[in-house]
Amino acid sequence: MHRKHLREIPSSSSNVSTSFTWDWDSSKTSEFLSSVGVSVLKKDKLGNENTPQDLLVSSPCPPQKRPKVKEKEKDFVIVRRSRLLQEAESGVFWDTLPDELLLAIFAYLPLNDLLKVSLVCKRWHCLSFDESLWQSLDLTGRSLLPGVIGQLLPAGVTVFRCPRSCIGNPLFKTSKPLRVQHMDLSNCTVSAADLQSILCRCEKLQNLSLEGLVLSDDITKSIAKNPSLMRLNLCGCSGFSAAALKLMLNSCSTLEELNLSWCDFTATHVKAAVNHITSKVTHLNLSGYRQNLQIPDIKTLVERCPFLVHLDLSDSVMLKPECFQYFHRLIFLQHLCLSRCYQISPAALVELGEIPTLKTLQVFGIVTHRSLQLLRETLPNMKINCSHFTSIARPTVGSKKNHEIWGIKCRLTLSNPNGL
Repeated sequence: MHRKHLREIPSSSSNVSTSFTWDWDSSKTSEFLSSVGVSVLKKDKLGNENTPQDLLVSSPCPPQKRPKVKEKEKDFVIVRRSRLLQEAESGVFWDTLPDELLLAIFAYLPLNDLLKVSLVCKRWHCLSFDESLWQSLDLTGRSLLPGVIGQLLPAGVTVFRCPRSCIGNPLFKTSKPLRVQHMDLSNCTVSAADLQSILCRCEKLQNLSLEGLVLSDDITKSIAKNPSLMRLNLCGCSGFSAAALKLMLNSCSTLEELNLSWCDFTATHVKAAVNHITSKVTHLNLSGYRQNLQIPDIKTLVERCPFLVHLDLSDSVMLKPECFQYFHRLIFLQHLCLSRCYQISPAALVELGEIPTLKTLQVFGIVTHRSLQLLRETLPNMKINCSHFTSIARPTVGSKKNHEIWGIKCRLTLSNPNGL
């Protein structure tokens, strides 16, 4: 059967009409289509050759699996996701959230999880180290691998609590000054060189504790570059000269609390300390100097520091009742420690009751139990031997389990016992 001839088709470009005649043998259709790789559609009984299948089926049916493609034919395949699947997956995606919202979410994460999300992608890595998330950091008692300190402190840490930790080489990647203002590295295992690499980048310190560490002259010079330093705890430190101590004390003119107890000091160190402590200091601990602290040093100290409120001179065996006259000049003195000053007799302590502002007196080791009772009866308005230790310039008072230093709570802490 032959198809009808095509009639005249008007040309869009001219007014001339052209007629075509097309004779085709329908038996050759299958042969031609097969030669170009197209199969012939079989017309069903309803004559729905070009009718979409989804309109012919009344009930939905699961999509059929795509046939496996042979290796020779697996060159390029384009797959369009069905509209229903797209609608099912529609919603809020992490990639569409603004940085501000992600930062607000990250602010609730503990340190372990914050470090994990930093590995998700480049964007999350940058956000997870935003300075707003790293204001305070607590790594107490950890074993810190080389490079950890050098990566974390430049993230914007202002409060850093890390006592009793083993600190490896910081390996800083930047020479920019750190923003740390409050730092506790007491009793850490750290070399003087590594400690210097940290402190040489600190110029905004307000509170610093290096208790029990071996220092150097370079370290004390780095401390001297912090003019805003208010509390300094160097209890039990060693390794620096009297000249470096003098330079540090002259530079730190805003110190209010200073703990220089039990340092590896000679008589020269003690005199450098007494003669160069700032007049603004109100809390001072100079205990543990036995024969090196003399009565003339007390006179110089009182003259330089008239605003002393808390003074600890324990374990200074050269002190005698003669120095009490200088204590009377301290019109703000409230707390005095003279424990184990063995040349001061219990009877002489009654004279200290004439200091109207004095509230507490620690005299452990120089009074017996019986004489202590008599002393308390003689000085009823004064608390005697109520505390074995002083808290001058120390970062943590009381329980070591809290995450505070100088009253500031650290948010980021490690929950697992393993180190970084």
